[in-house]
Amino acid sequence: MAQGQPVAIDSTKGTTTMKLRCAILDDYQDVAMTLTDWTPLAGRLDTVVFRRHFDSDDELVAAIGGCAVVVAMRERTPFPRTLLARLPNLQLLVTTGMRNASIDVAAAAERGIVVCGTPTAGQPAAELTWALILALLRRLPQEAAALRNGGAWQSSVGHDLAGKELGVIGLGKLGSRVAAVGKAFGMNVVAWSTNLTAERCDAAGVTLAASLDALLETSDVVTLHVVLGARTQGLLGARELARMKRSAILVNTS
Repeated sequence: MAQGQPVAIDSTKGTTTMKLRCAILDDYQDVAMTLTDWTPLAGRLDTVVFRRHFDSDDELVAAIGGCAVVVAMRERTPFPRTLLARLPNLQLLVTTGMRNASIDVAAAAERGIVVCGTPTAGQPAAELTWALILALLRRLPQEAAALRNGGAWQSSVGHDLAGKELGVIGLGKLGSRVAAVGKAFGMNVVAWSTNLTAERCDAAGVTLAASLDALLETSDVVTLHVVLGARTQGLLGARELARMKRSAILVNTS
């Protein structure tokens, strides 16, 4: 038995079992241990939570090299083939969400590492999208800061949503939720993505944009809801941003 290895005693069977080490990464909000019930794993896992991000692979390996289980918060820490090769004890790599482009799943499978994800709800990202849109159009951060500093409330004039155009890039689970709220605000909603069809837009009650350029040129608010991949990386660059109205806003919660 390795010196300092956590040990759990199973009193019902009179046996000694080794605890597995588990690391939770990038929990900068310190919420991982409160968002689910960890008690079924009591006595089976020795869990450590890391709130700060590790800037180098060397730092990360030093911290989690002995762990059998690692929980990654979204895509904040990449797990390429080279890093996985330096984690010989790793057996289970869990990611929040069902997709994680920063994990080399094929390399993990070759090493016998199980990679799995957790289901996520669509409403938080959609709600955050609208919080950001309203904050920008109504200048809420600036107004709140001015008031806290002793100034007057409503030192500027915000912008209405009704009658404006909302451009949704990616009409999947999240994009559809955002589009529905836009319609409720009285906005004209258009959508575009590489494989988006007119039938899908009709079902959501929105208009299919002729092209990405067309959506960017006419939208007052543009919101992104696409998965990072070969087709979407670099989707909006200098050329695309230049096609937007100078008064338009862009929100990216992808």
